[in-house]
Amino acid sequence: MRLIVFSVVLAVVFCGMPPASSFAAPPAAKPGYQILPKSGEKVPLGAKHYFTYAFAKAPKLGTSILRVEIFTRDGVHDTSFAVKGDADMPSMRGMHSSGDQNFALSAKGVYLLPVQLVMPGDWEVALTFLKEGKALFRGSYLFDL
Repeated sequence: MRLIVFSVVLAVVFCGMPPASSFAAPPAAKPGYQILPKSGEKVPLGAKHYFTYAFAKAPKLGTSILRVEIFTRDGVHDTSFAVKGDADMPSMRGMHSSGDQNFALSAKGVYLLPVQLVMPGDWEVALTFLKEGKALFRGSYLFDL
């Protein structure tokens, strides 16, 4: 038995096969959503605003809190938006979807969303920013857990 396992390992090594992870397609954003840059960066939100986003702590299994802050171009907090988020696993779309959830607005003007991360793998939080009831921006934050 050891000889068979050893032979298979040698065949894979010498044939130059890529690791299994390289066969998987990269996760795709939810249709109609722009892939967001890494967390913490300023993301334009219309002509007069920008936002930043990040988890309060590194995401892990269980509940993690996603924070979004919206600012005017001159750096003043703006809380006049409604923000919604939908957490899901792109590789298993719909199986773990939270559905659109409203972010809660803290007393400090930070939009907060508890995200239930139920298993390791690729995750997406699709964000929708609404102003006066109209969607102004849709972005997708992709990350691995």
